[in-house]
Amino acid sequence: MIRAYVALGANLGAAAATVSAAAAALAGIPETRLVVVSSLYQTAPVGLKHQPDFINAVSAVDTTLTAEVLLEALFALEARFGRSRSVPNAPRTLDLDLLLYGETRLDEPRLTLPHPRMHQRAFVLAPLAEIAPECLIPGRGSVRELLEACRDQRLVRLGS
Repeated sequence: MIRAYVALGANLGAAAATVSAAAAALAGIPETRLVVVSSLYQTAPVGLKHQPDFINAVSAVDTTLTAEVLLEALFALEARFGRSRSVPNAPRTLDLDLLLYGETRLDEPRLTLPHPRMHQRAFVLAPLAEIAPECLIPGRGSVRELLEACRDQRLVRLGS
């Protein structure tokens, strides 16, 4: 089994309910076991600024799937929740990103591991630090140190 981390986010419709339902749905991916899901966090949008705030979380899963097959399963789950891809950083019903897949480093057209911008985003680092405080991002450093560098980004942990 490989430990993988998946970021979840949404800012359309009932975003908090969608992120929670999608986190639970991760357990239904074949050959994959949902280990833990972080709290929900409300965050400001990145890129296109004039859109609703996002609800974000991070989950840990253990899987025997390859990274590429896991990514396809995440895309299928997004589609089930009504995701359509328009312009980058557009509002969305659900966004699932494969952040880490063990210590794998990969740079392919469809998949880059670790996720290429995760080390710069508090909305990824804070929930990741909550569920895996000792996590190291290959080639970047510790989650805690990277989160400290993002302290100027607005982030609110929502009640459980």
